[in-house]
Parts: sequence; C-alpha cells; structure tokens
Amino acid sequence: MNKELADLLYPDVQYDIDYLEKKYPERNLPDGAEVCRFAPSPTGRMHMGNLFASFIPEVMAKQSNGVFILRVEDTDAKRAIENGVELILEDLEHYNYVVDEHPNKGGEYGPYIQTERAFIYHIVAKYLVSIGRAYPCFCTEEDLTEMRNIQEATKDRIGYYGHYAKCRNLSYDEVKKRIDNGDKWVLRLKSMGDFNKKFVFKDLVKGNIELPENDIDQVLVKSDGIPPYAFAHVCDDHFMRVTTVTRDDSYISSVPYHLELWDACGFKAPKFAHLLPLNKKEGEVIRKISKRKDPEAAVSFYHERGIPVEAIKLYFATVMNSNFEMWYLQNQDKSFRDFEFTFNKMSTSGALFDLEKLINISKNYLSRLKATEVFENLDIWTKEFDLEFNNLINKYKDYTINILNIEREQAKPRKDFSCYSEIKNSIWYMYDELFNNAELNYEWQKITDKEEIRTILNDYIDNYYDINDDKDTWFNKMKELCDKNGYCSNMKEYKENPDKYKGNIADISNVIRVAVTTKSMTPDLYEILKLLGKDKIKERFNRI
Repeated sequence: MNKELADLLYPDVQYDIDYLEKKYPERNLPDGAEVCRFAPSPTGRMHMGNLFASFIPEVMAKQSNGVFILRVEDTDAKRAIENGVELILEDLEHYNYVVDEHPNKGGEYGPYIQTERAFIYHIVAKYLVSIGRAYPCFCTEEDLTEMRNIQEATKDRIGYYGHYAKCRNLSYDEVKKRIDNGDKWVLRLKSMGDFNKKFVFKDLVKGNIELPENDIDQVLVKSDGIPPYAFAHVCDDHFMRVTTVTRDDSYISSVPYHLELWDACGFKAPKFAHLLPLNKKEGEVIRKISKRKDPEAAVSFYHERGIPVEAIKLYFATVMNSNFEMWYLQNQDKSFRDFEFTFNKMSTSGALFDLEKLINISKNYLSRLKATEVFENLDIWTKEFDLEFNNLINKYKDYTINILNIEREQAKPRKDFSCYSEIKNSIWYMYDELFNNAELNYEWQKITDKEEIRTILNDYIDNYYDINDDKDTWFNKMKELCDKNGYCSNMKEYKENPDKYKGNIADISNVIRVAVTTKSMTPDLYEILKLLGKDKIKERFNRI
C-alpha cells in the first residue's frame, strides 16, 4: 500500500533515490577535505552576523583543500527580495570569499537555489512515502488551531504527534477519496521517536549534548510542493555531499528532528557545528547584533568608511578561535589563512561584537601595508566616495605615495588612520590645493607670540634649511637654531634648568611644524619638510 500511496501522491515523479545518488556522487576530494556551505535567504545585503557566519565555513573548507558552497534558501517567498542572490554574491566577492559553487557559477551538484531543486525533494518525499515514513495530512488551519487550543488547555506539549496526529493512519482509500475531492494536503514525517527517551549528540563546538528523541510528525512538504527548511536542507546537504554543517545554535533544539530525517532517508548525517551569534551588550542586556538596531551591523558601515576587508577578516579570525590573536602577534607577516582553525577553539558562550577592537586591528593592519598598497586601495575608495580627493592624489601620485610612506618602513610604523576615509584628514595639509583654500586653525603650543614665531621661522628658512641635508645634519641645524634664539637644544639640560631658557628644541620644532601643517601632532617633521620643499615652506611661513 505504501508504494501505491507514493504513486498516488507523486504520479509525475519517475526517478528514485538511486538516480539521485548516481547524479550527485561522492566528491573526489583528498582525505580530510571539508565540504561546507553558507545557506542564506535572499532578503537583502549581508550584515556582520551572517558575514561572520559565512567566514567560518569558507575558512574550514579552504584550509582543508575542500569546497565552499553558496546555496540560497529561498523557500520563504514572502521574505525574498528582487536581486537578493546578486546582492549576496556581491558582498561575498567584495570580502574576497572564495566560493567554489554558487547560483551564478553553477557546479555539478546544483541547482544552488532551493526553489529550483523541487524535483529532488519530490523524489525523496516519494521514497519516504513508499517506505512508510511519510504520509499526507489533510488537517486545515482550523483543525490545527483547535488542536493547539486543546494542548494548551491540558498543558500538553504543542505539536502534531501521538493521538493528535489525526491523519497518521488514514487508509489508502480515504486518502484517494480526499485527493479526488481536491482537498489540500501536506506531507508529514511519520516519526518513530519517543520523547521520553534521550540520546547524546556530539557537536563540534559544544561537545556532547543530551537531547530527547523527536516524536513530532513535522511537515516535510507544504501544500504548494515546496518543503520547509528542515527537509530541504537534509536533501541539499546530502546530495551536495556537505561534510560539515555550520549554523546558528538556535537550531540545536531541532537536532532530534533533523537527525531523524537523515536516518529516515537512509542518509549519513554530516558533522554539525552550532555557532553562537555575534552579540552586543546594551546596558545589562546581551543580545544578537541587529541590522535594524545597530548601524555597525551593516556591511555598508565599513565600506563607506573604507575599513579594509582584510582587517575585518582578521577580526573575525580573532573571534573564531581564541588562540588566533596570540599567533598573529607572532606572525604578522603571514595571512590568517596560514593559521589552522579548529572548532574546539570556538567560544561556547558567545562573542561580544567589539567595534573598538576591530578599529584597532584595522589601524595595525594599515600600518603594515606598503605605501603603494595603501595608495592603490585609497584610489579605489576615493573613486567611489571622494572623487575630488581622488583626482588630487592621482595628479600627485608619486608625491602621495611618499607622503603615505612617512614613518612606514620601520620597526614600529605609525598608526595614523584606521580606515581610508581618515587619510584625507591626516594628510590634507600636504596639498596646496587644500591648504590654500582651507580656513586655517594653527595649533600653537608654548610659543604663541606672533613676532617671536616670525623671528624663528625667518631665521630658520634664511639661515638653516637645506633640502639636501640628511636627517642628522637637519637636526643639528635645528639645535643651532635653538641655541641662537635663546632656547635649549639639550632636553636633559633644559629639565635641570628650565628658567634659563625661553623653551626647548621641542618648542622650536613645534613652531615650524604648526607653520607648515597647522597641526601640533604630525608624522616626522624632517620628511614633511623634505617633501614640501623650500618654496612651499617659505610660502607657508609668510602666511603667519
């Protein structure tokens, strides 16, 4: 009767499970290679939460010489948006995720959009009916509401199980009669579980977890022929030959049902890693980071500021494995891909999203790039967000690279900016086009008397500055300038007898620094003066 029922429910399905097993065979991969997937819904731009969620399977697949798949779960049509798939792919590409198989690229295990995989679900559904593990249910919404009301009144568990499963034992004739009558039906799993029994499930992150068996006859296929997440993901993961499933830990409560599904289909279940989401502390409350509530959750937040993609991925790496940060401090010449990530080093209590830490990582990352690399990335960012500055840096390309190289090629490079949007504000004074048109606010420090300032500046430009001086010669001339004008060139001596002098060499240097940049804090003054040249220095001195 089960085979007859299967033919009645799915008369157009001509293929069987063996056909699918041959169509989607085991992958020919090296030992230990992981096949992982990221399976979002096409609901819009990525946010930091799902960007992090996709980082983990991508890393695990790539480090094992495996395969990383993008599978789009679009069975919930109400949430899907136009171009949703393209937006996801754009974001993954922007963050340099290596996606081996996806909807636009294709692959031997596709299609990679769930609504295009209905033929697979129907083949498996028909198989489950044919072996007595699935049946049609004709209960209406009113029937199900009445059932829930009774369960709530009697304080019974909510769900379609046991004596509540009214359609579980319908005869073939009853089913045929209702189908002939045009009654709508859904397909349900015929559960063999006992809720009072427990089993131990091994999670890659959380270890062994004890859970009750499933006894709910969940819906496998809806009346429109499309399956909910659970049944679809079991079919997809099996026939895409996924070896490790990474997903939100909210799915742990569904593990008993999902494992029963794998078993009912005769499939070997993959390994599971249930991940805690990125959280945010709001007062005393810790909650999941939200793209609706938190501006910093949107990837556009980082794109618009020009925070490097690699810096964000480095931050993800520190969140993913607790021992990555120490390793990276000792291996800063290496990529995060040189580190061996493991699930057992992931947090079991959840990670707080730390924007300040991400910014600090970005600052360190940018400081270690070559000036040419910074220029190339700045060029890309300004083309989109500051075309005027883009024209300026390209007009003076070599000059700009030299500016960006100040105090860069040394053991402890400067860390003046954490993102590309901050660079203009850090170096604007090096360009006459910006300096001459700005409302200048000079940050004079100890020496504020304009006559004294002009005396120092005129003496320096007329008698001491020579663009050909090396740094030691330049500094010795600065000392001479100090001594000549009543300032102390020796800091130790100044600290011992401060009243003997007008000030010290730092005060003299600051006058020159502020005169040419307006800032009291800048990179190396010698390098700035060398790049500006005598004519520009003199011109700026004359503005005081």
